Amino acid sequence: MEMGKIGAWVSTNALNRDQLAELARGVEDLGYDTLWYPESTTYESLAMGSFLLQNSSRLKVASGIANIYARDAYTSVSGHNSLNVIYGDRFCLGLGVSHIPLVSGRRGHEYGKPVATMRAYLEAMESAEVDLAAPNRNLVLAALGPRMLELSRDMTDGALPYCVTPEHTVIAKEILGPDKWLCVEQKICYTKDEAVARAVAAKNMARYLAMPNYRDNWLRIGFSESELDGGGNERFLDSMVLWGSEDTIRCGLQAHIDAGATQLVIQPLDPEGRPVPDWNALKAFRPETWT
Repeated sequence: MEMGKIGAWVSTNALNRDQLAELARGVEDLGYDTLWYPESTTYESLAMGSFLLQNSSRLKVASGIANIYARDAYTSVSGHNSLNVIYGDRFCLGLGVSHIPLVSGRRGHEYGKPVATMRAYLEAMESAEVDLAAPNRNLVLAALGPRMLELSRDMTDGALPYCVTPEHTVIAKEILGPDKWLCVEQKICYTKDEAVARAVAAKNMARYLAMPNYRDNWLRIGFSESELDGGGNERFLDSMVLWGSEDTIRCGLQAHIDAGATQLVIQPLDPEGRPVPDWNALKAFRPETWT
């Protein structure tokens, strides 16, 4: 699989069947290379991937990110291979260790040390004897810290950093090197209204600010505790969710490409705060508008 320059990340959690089918067809029609989707507490990841693939013909679909505590390593290999055989090598399996509230709280598993747990999982995937071979291995990790990025480099095809800045993208590129996928997610709110943009950003980032994995990474890349407290200050929110004119947003997105991202993954938040993608933003920043 070749990963193109521009992808889209859309939360599928609150979308119904018709909206999901419209999403797959619409993103494909706009020319996006890859549609990334989450796994949280609603749709099961591989089932969602199958539905999105079924409702598209050329679009690549990627789990961003499937929780390793939701299925054993053998099932991940089997699911990856099944989707790629059935849908013509269009599925990328993104895996992550998730977060303690979603693992110990919701699923009732013991949350292990992230890097060691992921390494053991990947080793189990490599040794899994699945009687169905995929055309290629299309596998990335949710990776923020240096050790998880190194594991992405050594045992997978690359990484999907999430909620990061171009400064982090520089670091990730240096670790991954030139031959691995670096698919970097960036949220945008396509509005010039400062109050609207900051409100959307604050609402969206609240869930991530409660997760130690994200907070540790933000501190590592230059934010202070005071900038993260109280829902995040303006510098933090404006870094996590780009807003403003088309040129302003495009400049912020381009910064990730300049920093080494091999695929820019745009997450278009709805300015009205609804749990749906902003189609105006998807159209404005569609791949054909990038040189």
